Amino acid sequence: MRVRIDKSKLQGKVIVPPSKSYTIRSLMCAALTKGKSSIINPLISDDTEAAGEALEKVGIKIDKNNDRWEVTGGRFHAPEGDIYCRDSAATLRFMTALSCIIPGKCRLVPSPALAKRPIEPLITALNTLKIKCYIEDSAIVVDESKFWGGNVSMTGDVSSQFVSSLLFLCPLAEVGLNIRLTTPPESAPYIEMTLGCLKEFGIDIIASPTLQFFTSDFRKYKPADYKVEGDWSTASYLLAAGAMTGRTEVTGLNLNSIQGDRVIINLLSKMGASVSAKKDIITAANSKLKPIRADLTDCIDLLPTIAVVAALANGQSRFYGIRRARFKESNRVTAIKEGLGKMQVEVTEDDDMLTINGGKPVGATIDSFGDHRIAMAFSLLGAAVGDTVIEGAECVSKTYTHFWQTLESLGAKVESNV
Repeated sequence: MRVRIDKSKLQGKVIVPPSKSYTIRSLMCAALTKGKSSIINPLISDDTEAAGEALEKVGIKIDKNNDRWEVTGGRFHAPEGDIYCRDSAATLRFMTALSCIIPGKCRLVPSPALAKRPIEPLITALNTLKIKCYIEDSAIVVDESKFWGGNVSMTGDVSSQFVSSLLFLCPLAEVGLNIRLTTPPESAPYIEMTLGCLKEFGIDIIASPTLQFFTSDFRKYKPADYKVEGDWSTASYLLAAGAMTGRTEVTGLNLNSIQGDRVIINLLSKMGASVSAKKDIITAANSKLKPIRADLTDCIDLLPTIAVVAALANGQSRFYGIRRARFKESNRVTAIKEGLGKMQVEVTEDDDMLTINGGKPVGATIDSFGDHRIAMAFSLLGAAVGDTVIEGAECVSKTYTHFWQTLESLGAKVESNV
């Protein structure tokens, strides 16, 4: 699908969608819990549907209502056929770990795009723990075996989801599980989110202050009524929309959230946008934007959002800690550099830094590379400068099914299938 965006002033009030990360994490915890748990206010998107379908394939019952999913967990059976994880990295990685305790053989199949993303460190860690896990063609295969646990080391600078995957298993290890990260973790807030979600289901993992060592406490999962808070990653587009073109009010956010992408309000403020918070309402309004220098190590998903804001700021912005952005749904560094280049914005790429010389971008046809965050970010720049077409615009359904309708409700001049 191709979407055209003409120059628009975006203003209005929006309720932010629920957190994708918390929805998927709470689903995994509920599946590991004997009895019935409730996921209140879950995000409904391609990725969360993928997680739910994967769990249903191995015996977990999920009754889905509009704003509540009832999950009956604790009883797994061998899957009949492959488990398709779509394009959801969290589903593939978390289910790889959970497959260690599922009877029979599990064969987890990723989409072609997901198959290109790293998973080897997780497989190596499971092999160290005597789990037969391997790649067959592009699928991940896990054979039934007793999960004893033990000691395992893994790198912390590729994906926080690898350690999160093992954390779900900590209470289930026969002899306990000790996890050591050989490098400081990147996207550490996502590990804290996993620990927080586990705690809601009765599991209190012992973690070092640096989040480089974890050990189990042998507690059992307990049923919970888990309420999913708003998604700060998604909120970044809605807030940037106001900062770039008008004035937006975003509700449904937890100002005390441990989500790393909550720093978007600080970044936009430093760039000169007018940002204010009152209770659960965040307001962002347009003003003269300034360049910025920022380390995005712990909030790498904000790179596309903050990059398009920087394109409008007259001067040079530098973003550090961006290396891992190359291993997301697309190579986001390449996607941003190519997209902004088409819009006549100079971008310089280094191994772990992106430099953007902002000023006066112009409209262009942008390849989303099938990446929801690239599509949503460049739509905002399109609204600011006009005459912009987003190719592969349907990819937003991965996390924000109604994104284009929301943009229109804010006053965006959007035309689909151009």
